[in-house]
Amino acid sequence: MPAARLAFPIALRLAPGRGASAALHLQLREAILEGRLATGFRLPPTRELALTLGVARTTVVLAYEMLVAEGYVRVRQGDGTYVQSLRRSSPRASLKAHAAAPPAVTTSGMASPRFDLRLGSPDISGFPFDVWRRLAAKGWKSSAGHAYEASDPAGFAPLREAIVQHASASRAVSCGTDDVVVTAGAQQAFDLLARTLVAPGMVVAVEDPGYRPARMAFEAAGARIAGVPVDEEGMMVDRIPKTARVICVTPSHQFPLGVTMSPGRRSALLECARKQDAIVVEDDYDCEFRYDSRPLDALQTLAPGRVCYVGTFSKTMFPALRLGYTIVPEPLRQRLLALRSVADGFGAPAPQWALAAFIREGHLHRHVRRMQRLYAQRRAGLMAGLSEGLTVGLQGRIRLLPSNAGLHFSLRALVPLDWPRVLARAAQLDMALEPCSRHAIHKRADDCCAIGFGLLKDEQIATVIDRLQAVLA
Repeated sequence: MPAARLAFPIALRLAPGRGASAALHLQLREAILEGRLATGFRLPPTRELALTLGVARTTVVLAYEMLVAEGYVRVRQGDGTYVQSLRRSSPRASLKAHAAAPPAVTTSGMASPRFDLRLGSPDISGFPFDVWRRLAAKGWKSSAGHAYEASDPAGFAPLREAIVQHASASRAVSCGTDDVVVTAGAQQAFDLLARTLVAPGMVVAVEDPGYRPARMAFEAAGARIAGVPVDEEGMMVDRIPKTARVICVTPSHQFPLGVTMSPGRRSALLECARKQDAIVVEDDYDCEFRYDSRPLDALQTLAPGRVCYVGTFSKTMFPALRLGYTIVPEPLRQRLLALRSVADGFGAPAPQWALAAFIREGHLHRHVRRMQRLYAQRRAGLMAGLSEGLTVGLQGRIRLLPSNAGLHFSLRALVPLDWPRVLARAAQLDMALEPCSRHAIHKRADDCCAIGFGLLKDEQIATVIDRLQAVLA
């Protein structure tokens, strides 16, 4: 594009694309740091600069906002935007001030960034709560006088039948009604499995980085945790300790890196488990959402007698539902059910009744298909914009990790990044990120960052791409 024709001491050039704000921000910041834009210089009005550069005004507005957030410029209301003295208000000082200031909070007390790219949150705005309320009301009425019908520690029989249909259709899981145990979310499933499988001191192999709540359940049961590194094919099977008797994995969409375990690794993992007489715990937390061809078969399908499968409805419906399930080989089932009876007897009947009807009447299938299309659009927009950035401002700095399922993907930094500074700068731009190191035992994941898109709105995608490029550059 043509250089700016304003009375401006530097030339600005922008390549077309979604990274325009990031590129403009970087050029202006460089000019300030090098002294080509001196302290007190008044930047052109956003509308005028946008017209000269041939870009949308929001492109310039966002670039200016980034400079304000970093302390390079300040806005005088009704007057304009001026370059700050770096001695008085340096970016480092700005970051320190931001770190010292309390975060914005909602009335619930939780931080609420405008652009929340953290993991684990589905979009519930499109959930058919009217249908759920109707079924839940029927569930309470039905279960109030017949609670004994849902007092089985394995769960409400019609719900277990519905789960068999759902799991076999969506994930090709091989099971019958008697194989299914309904739980209060995936976390209770992990707790029950840990207490069923683990004797004090037993070695349990987990992914590193991996899902911390599952790891904590096995630690609480007395296990010795062995972190196994993960690469782009999934858990590195050759690094599993030979003494491990339980192996916990997220093969279909690794948490948090987002990669899928390759067919070769799946075969190697099951062979390793057979040789070591180990049980595999397969966490399949969000794989109803896939963005390529038909999903790979679950490990449970390949070796039903050696795999305990854990599923949840938190991602396909809403997290507050707190309903999940585990599919357990027959030799383990009676001990697990005995532990469930001691823990809480059985799950609440009314939500189980409602969920059984929700699945049986086809509402879950329709909702998943609708959300699949929505998430696919968000994911495609984000990945396309970041891929474009990899050929411009981020070339040689980051790489997107392959991911074909779920509600997040991850990127890997190819150069050392100061993650505390990156996160602080993201917060200044009202954006929340989640480094994969938060889920690591060791520090192998320091160079990775997960990008969750479950809560992202379509109209936010272009802005998020610009801000991510600015933060990572």
